[in-house]
Formats: sequence, C-alpha cells, structure tokens
Amino acid sequence: MSVEKPIPPRSPKTPPDPRAARLKAALKANIARRKAQARARDGQDMSKDHAVQDTDLHKE
Repeated sequence: MSVEKPIPPRSPKTPPDPRAARLKAALKANIARRKAQARARDGQDMSKDHAVQDTDLHKE
C-alpha cells in the first residue's frame, strides 16, 4: 500500500528584487573593470620586458 504525499501548491514567482538586480549589475561592471585593469597592467609589463630585451641586444 503506497501512500501518496500531497503536492504542495506552487507559489507564484516573486517579482525580481530591484536591489538584487542593481547589485548584480554593479558586480558585473566591477569585475569587467578589474579585468580591464589587469589586462592593461599585463600589457605594460610585457612592453617593459620587450624594451629591456631590445636594449640588451644592442649592447652586444
């Protein structure tokens, strides 16, 4: 004898929280800005490395 459990009624979807949406957008923008800054720093470091290598080749 199986006893079926009653299925609880589904609650209607709650409207999206405007604060959560705002925080999500701010976090996404912050991550994008930090990634861009990291790429810029990596690009500067690489250009410095190339400059040092170029000057070392001309000394010989």
